[in-house]
Amino acid sequence: MNRSTRRGFLAASVGVVGLTAGCLSGSGGSPSVPTAEGQPLPAPVAGDADADVTVEVYEDYACPHCRTFSLDVYPQIQTNYISDGSIEYVFNDFPIPVDDAVSWEAASAARAVQDRAGDEAFFTYNKRLFDNQNRLGPSVYAELAEGLDVDGETIREEGVGEAYRPTVSDDRSAGRERGVSGTPTVFVDGESVQWSEVAFGPVQEAIDAALNG
Repeated sequence: MNRSTRRGFLAASVGVVGLTAGCLSGSGGSPSVPTAEGQPLPAPVAGDADADVTVEVYEDYACPHCRTFSLDVYPQIQTNYISDGSIEYVFNDFPIPVDDAVSWEAASAARAVQDRAGDEAFFTYNKRLFDNQNRLGPSVYAELAEGLDVDGETIREEGVGEAYRPTVSDDRSAGRERGVSGTPTVFVDGESVQWSEVAFGPVQEAIDAALNG
């Protein structure tokens, strides 16, 4: 499948995701806040953007199951498939929200980092958010930006002010259209990964099948 065809397939695919270990979707408000220009931002990508296999994940920064995925499963995906360019890995925001403030604010702070410093810095900041999930808040958004060639106070302000809410909301809406109802949700070449717990095994099997298909 060539890249343009695959992109169309991914956009049209709908996954009905069965998770017994995950955070389930509810509804979120939409505050009136200043927004950053140039939105929506593209989804952050790790790995080879021209790879034949695409892995997409939908996560909420306040979801404990997403924390497990990010800290336990993603590093194995990175080691086995991202580091050698075997896959394109795409992160999507899906604030359920688990926490009415943190789920949206942390996502906006991460996108503020992406906008100013690129995708690599985004993924570094993304990991820091999950590492510090139990204490996320305004001062932490600034603290976690240290060393990323961004101004921590700006990241704090744009996180708390949800300046990137249009981008985050677009991700969430796109996820809902694909049948996403909980987090983390993973698609491999447009097919949802079914699992009974957040673990590397089902994701590995799906990626291997796609690579060998």
